[in-house]
Amino acid sequence: MTAQATLLSVNGTARAVTAPGETRLTSVLRDALGLTGTKVGCDAGDCGACTVLLDGVQVCACLVPLAQAEGRSVTTVEGLAATAMGAALQRAFLHHGAAQCGICTPGMLMAATELLAANPRPTEAEAMASLGGVLCRCTGYRKILEAVLAAHGFLEDGRPPIMPAAGCAVGSRMPRADGLAKVTGADRFGADAAPAGSLWLRAVRSPYPRARFAFGDWAPLLARHPGLIRVLTAADIPGRNGFGIYPDIKDQPVFCEREARYRGDCLCALVSDRATLDAIRFDELPITWEVLEPVTLDGAPGGEALHARWPDNVLTTGRVVSGDAEAALSASVHVAAIGIETSFVEHAYIEPEAGWARRIGQRVEVFACTQAPYMDLEEVAGVLGIPQAAVRIIPSACGGGFGGKLDVSIQPMLAVAAWLLDRPVRAVLPRSESMVSSTKRHPARITARAGCDATGRLTGFAFEGLYDTGAYASWGPTVAGRVPVHAMGPYRVPAVASRARAILTSNPPSGAFRGFGVPQAAIAQEALWDRLADSVGLDRLEFRALNALRAGDTTATGQVLEHSVGLVACLDALRPRWQALRAEAAAANARGGVRRHGVGIACMWYGIGNTGMSNPSTMRVTLGPDGLVFHNGAVDIGQGSTTVLLQIAADALGLPAGGFRLVLGDTDLTADAGKTSASRQTFVSGRAAAAAGKALRDAVLLRANAGPEAKLAWDGSELLVDGRPLALEAPLEGIGRFDPPTVPLDANGQGIPYATYGFAAQVAALSVDMELGTVHLRRIVAAHDVGRAINPTLVEGQIHGGIAQGIGLALMEEYLPGRTENLHDYLIPTVGDVPEIECILVEEREPLGPFGAKGIGEPALVPTAPAIFSAIRDATGATIMRIPALPHRVLDAIGR
Repeated sequence: MTAQATLLSVNGTARAVTAPGETRLTSVLRDALGLTGTKVGCDAGDCGACTVLLDGVQVCACLVPLAQAEGRSVTTVEGLAATAMGAALQRAFLHHGAAQCGICTPGMLMAATELLAANPRPTEAEAMASLGGVLCRCTGYRKILEAVLAAHGFLEDGRPPIMPAAGCAVGSRMPRADGLAKVTGADRFGADAAPAGSLWLRAVRSPYPRARFAFGDWAPLLARHPGLIRVLTAADIPGRNGFGIYPDIKDQPVFCEREARYRGDCLCALVSDRATLDAIRFDELPITWEVLEPVTLDGAPGGEALHARWPDNVLTTGRVVSGDAEAALSASVHVAAIGIETSFVEHAYIEPEAGWARRIGQRVEVFACTQAPYMDLEEVAGVLGIPQAAVRIIPSACGGGFGGKLDVSIQPMLAVAAWLLDRPVRAVLPRSESMVSSTKRHPARITARAGCDATGRLTGFAFEGLYDTGAYASWGPTVAGRVPVHAMGPYRVPAVASRARAILTSNPPSGAFRGFGVPQAAIAQEALWDRLADSVGLDRLEFRALNALRAGDTTATGQVLEHSVGLVACLDALRPRWQALRAEAAAANARGGVRRHGVGIACMWYGIGNTGMSNPSTMRVTLGPDGLVFHNGAVDIGQGSTTVLLQIAADALGLPAGGFRLVLGDTDLTADAGKTSASRQTFVSGRAAAAAGKALRDAVLLRANAGPEAKLAWDGSELLVDGRPLALEAPLEGIGRFDPPTVPLDANGQGIPYATYGFAAQVAALSVDMELGTVHLRRIVAAHDVGRAINPTLVEGQIHGGIAQGIGLALMEEYLPGRTENLHDYLIPTVGDVPEIECILVEEREPLGPFGAKGIGEPALVPTAPAIFSAIRDATGATIMRIPALPHRVLDAIGR
């Protein structure tokens, strides 16, 4: 390609770019002009994250060659605030909570800008059409639509968002503390920055599900590509060539030694400049293969061992046994049984894995997208064979995670390359490589039976689940341990026998994905309740209300639920909507036609935090020469923990949230807040943040010799106590730590696995085309017991986003290795797939939680798919056994 000078206007300024005419406009904007607000999620026009305006019309910049932009006007998110409507739209996004992780936000803003320039007051249908080319995995789209439809109302109001007063942050709809960077494109994600002179790293991955391999002579490759600096293999690992979630299971190699165990397993890495790496073809690499028969769930457990450590391929087994379930089922008046199979589900975060590493003397720094910086620190130190104190993890802005960025990905290999070469090294995974190599939701094969007496009271429950954990352990033990606790749902069942096994196969590793196996179990369990309700002749909502857990009840693990058990309140809140929607569906069905209408319901409970094990978080607030600083190590992946924890700390201290400077995530500057998963940050880190704020308040009052009712004020440079300046001879700090009280489960699953639980019920209204098998969602109503809504806007956003992912799980998402490794063939919900959502926030306060709060991230998703399948049963009488409910499966189920 021949470079040539190209003139274009970017954000109203004439720019000259010297590059080949074939260069993608994304590369020009990001690499040549430094406008990294334009994000790259796929480089194929599938995700829309790179949407910009070209002469006022939205385009995917990754599909526009530089030559086509010559002489034309390009507008990016960095130029959006230059227009009144652009600035208004940004303010609307902040007000409505329309930006969560922020990776799709620039694309959404630019797509909306084209619409609003022509029509400042669009309809919802027009907004949907305009935004249809941009994918979002976090928000569920509803908050984005609200912001676009309301943007005109922010034209006259150019003021910054009003922050809550001292003591009034908790419970307020305070805008995101990190929101401005998201709507201006200033957030720095893993691919957005790297040290000058960084080399590039490219992983070489197996194209086979299972194969032995051997490397030949690398010299010819090095001679053909003189820019190739280093080939890294397992022999180059300075420390432990293995990583994994559990300290005693480091089974996944950084670089495979002799055998690749799944399609995507990493064999080695090439380090060079980017042009050289791009020029090296896979078939040039000196690798010989012996393809082996894959280990599948059909042949395991008990087949050929994938790992010598687990000869029967059973990684681990979890169980809960309470009473005699078989005897209870035999004595039951009504018994229902079901068998279902679910598929792999891809996280599909819009930001592929990216980051960089560099060596500084005898220390190494890693900047990357992650959900667990201290876990990354431990892994990198182990792989390099150096003390943990010699590792610094600096989390980038995280463009979605949902559990998929808990496991390390590029961090160890980047660290090895930077350590050995003593040069900064960066990597950005292409979308296909991200999807090939990353963890997935566990496919499951579940059989379950449940019984009740003549009045509908549950008597017994038996559950057996095989969970395909793939080639490596990842979070398989966590899933196998969590599922049996939750398998019977939030109901009183006197006798339970529940078992889940994590099975090793030659499939991609299955890891953490919003729910840790509970969504799959909930699909089976809720289908049983529908069948039993119908057998007894009870309304399906009333059947659930009859059996719902209440305060004072004992769970199948022997735990007495003393507080914050809000399921009955959720069902009570849903009852009027349930009755109205059922009447509407009956009227629609009476009119006839090809579509059958149905309404379904499902409930859930979800233990907050780790299962029966330590789960601590530490927070720190300081007052000194640097001002009022909140040191917060909890990574915000879009859920809003940066804002929620600030609100909690501010109210505990008694100062306005707007007065704090934030230090986030960096392991050199913040304490370990634990991983961002298991819906734990609001509850666990929130309790630590409250303790830190209270500790600093106590220190201030002691220094000022003031009483507990003293009023604090902060003017940005000076702290006032009851109106008097506080003399600071030395900095003050408050440190808070919280570890929820739990009791490990014994061999029969008896113990206290979680200190508190979230509860929810959702109703789905839909129609099914009886000739095509397509499902059209009309409305979802979600009632969630959140303990206390620290920030209702963010809670609603989490519910919307969880519901959207539940829709994908139910109706469209099925990852097929080797076939759906892009965002064109792998379908996630678009703005047109998410119906109207009504959120009802139930606040059954949890005494252990900060200001009574619990978690919401995973509870938001769990009941959605079961409610949809319940509605399909209501409409058609058919039960979907193979998930997702693709049209041909729907037709098979209804016998067409």
